[in-house]
Amino acid sequence: MRASLLISVVGAAASVSATLKIASALSVIEYTPELWAIRQASSSTSAKSSGASSPIASITNGGVANIVSDTSVDLASNAETQALRQFATHKNLRIIYTVAEVAYRLVARSASATTPAGLKGKRIGTMPGTSAAYFVERLLQDVGGLGPSDYTVVSGNICMASPCGAGTLPYMLAHGTIDAAGMWEPTMQLVIDAMGTAGVPHTVFQNGSVYSEVFNLHSTSEKLADAAKRKEIVAFLKLLDKAEAQFAAPAGPSDAIVSLVASSVSGLAGNTSLVKAVWPVHTWTGDLHADKVLDVLVQEDAWVARVDRRTAMSRETLSTLIDASVLAEARQG
Repeated sequence: MRASLLISVVGAAASVSATLKIASALSVIEYTPELWAIRQASSSTSAKSSGASSPIASITNGGVANIVSDTSVDLASNAETQALRQFATHKNLRIIYTVAEVAYRLVARSASATTPAGLKGKRIGTMPGTSAAYFVERLLQDVGGLGPSDYTVVSGNICMASPCGAGTLPYMLAHGTIDAAGMWEPTMQLVIDAMGTAGVPHTVFQNGSVYSEVFNLHSTSEKLADAAKRKEIVAFLKLLDKAEAQFAAPAGPSDAIVSLVASSVSGLAGNTSLVKAVWPVHTWTGDLHADKVLDVLVQEDAWVARVDRRTAMSRETLSTLIDASVLAEARQG
């Protein structure tokens, strides 16, 4: 992951007089509607004519770990796994919006397995302790009937651009170091590409009903209780709603959006073809379905608690992690 990148936009709506600081993982595609929202605010006619000189937001590399440790951070985006990890010790964390949902993929060498159950006794590459590792366990359990002791987890790295080097999941699977790999995008697309280049028959497993990453936008109870700061956050959610609608356009993303994503995600180096290839795997939610998110949190926290060697949180406790009032306020008028 590259060094921290600061992205600022000048020319926000006049009602927003200060800069929101957002911590987001700049190496994932999921964060990019936030950046598009900022860029659109900058280029809008109303923004240009408002005379406002303060940028509406800045995005710095990070996530929920930053918002609970740095009071200068107002918003943060991450997958639900990291939110659970931080909420266990920071009960002031709040989920206020779902930016994206991603149905992860697991790819196996067909010679090793053509069904999840066939991966018994095999080596599965992923990144332990992450949402990808949770996905692998859930898929193999719920679809393949396998428990964690039925296979071996092998740690591997992500890849953002071809050719993928030794130690990355695409390289490991193509060279037979592992039998299958499960990870977020674009690594899995590069896994598929590497298998095709190497001429290795492979099988792709994907089941969004078993697990889809829920990539959320977070704040803290303190930030939301501050009237001035809350007003800025509400204004940003209005912009984000518009950006999400454009990302989720039935006809697909515009060339401008694809270009922005390709040039703004760390490691993609402007690869628009790769962005287009993984786009269908992403659902640009642009909402907050509190009950659905809570169901995911309750089930997943049992796994996170086991990995982190702590007691799982109750459904009642986890319900306080979600605050739907901010989005409701943003949509009032």
